[in-house]
Amino acid sequence: MQAAAESGRAVYTRGMLQLSSFFSNRPVLSLRVGGPVATATAPIINPNSLKIEGFYCVTPQQQELILVCQDIREILPGGFVIDDFERLAEPADLVRLQKVLKLRYEPIGKQVVTVDKHKLGKVSDYAVDADSMYIQKLYCSQSLLKNFTGGSLSIDRSQVHEITPRQIVVNELQPKNPLPATAPVA
Repeated sequence: MQAAAESGRAVYTRGMLQLSSFFSNRPVLSLRVGGPVATATAPIINPNSLKIEGFYCVTPQQQELILVCQDIREILPGGFVIDDFERLAEPADLVRLQKVLKLRYEPIGKQVVTVDKHKLGKVSDYAVDADSMYIQKLYCSQSLLKNFTGGSLSIDRSQVHEITPRQIVVNELQPKNPLPATAPVA
C-alpha cells in the first residue's frame, strides 16, 4: 500500500492480486459528476516492465481516451474513481506513453518458452498487484497432454527473462517436489 499512498491514490483491494478480467470493462467514476463518465475497456501494458500504465477508455459519446494510473484516486469493486472527466486524456497528448500505446501489448495468448527453448504453453491469464499495478503472476495453460500430468503453470514476474512481441521467455523452472534420492539397498 505504500506505493499507492505515495502516489495519492487509495486502493480498495489493498495487497491483493487481481486477475486481468478485474481491469477490463470497468466504469470510470467521476467524483465531480457523481457517476460514470467513461468505461475502461482494456489496460495499457508496458512490456518492458510488465506494468499497467493506464487504461483505454470509451466515453458515452464513443470518444476514445486514456486514463493514466496516476490519475486514479481509488479502485473500487464498482470501478475506477477519478476527480473529474478532465483527467482523461487524448492519446496524442501522452508523449511519454506513445511507444507503449503503439505496441498495444497484450500478454494473454503469448507463447511461453524457457531460455533453453522448451515450450511451456500460452499465457491464459495474469494477476496484477492493485497497489503497484505491476503484473506479478502469469498463468500459463499447457497442452492437453501436459494438463493431465502437470496442470497449469503459475510463473512469477521474477522468473521472466525476456519479453518479445510473440513470446515470453522465462528462466528454467525447477521441479516443485523433486523426488528424494534413495540409497541403493545392499
